[in-house]
Amino acid sequence: MKKVVVIGAGHAGIEAAYAISKMGCEAILVTIHLETIGQMSCNPSVGGIAKGHLVKEIDALGGIMPRAADITGIQFKILNRSKGPAVRATRTQNDKIAYRNFMKSFLEQTPNLRVYQSVV
Repeated sequence: MKKVVVIGAGHAGIEAAYAISKMGCEAILVTIHLETIGQMSCNPSVGGIAKGHLVKEIDALGGIMPRAADITGIQFKILNRSKGPAVRATRTQNDKIAYRNFMKSFLEQTPNLRVYQSVV
């Protein structure tokens, strides 16, 4: 079995490690602090005009971020509702702690994926 090491457990690292594990390879996700897996910024939102398109693509490919956003969302909104369809977008505001806990728990239960705390 091939092993792939992913360094960093932010949004991109989480999605990469999960995709690798779904492909049947062993994914090893390395992060400096286990308690900050999936840490959101001071404005804990998923979606919006720019990132919303990317989140929809991740969802179509079976990624984790949209699931975590749905489960930990505390506000769901359609932006630019009064404007044309080209500029409308969905956005969620999320509970930062619940989001982080969901991501950590999800990764720990994923087959072919191990999470390590270390500095690389």
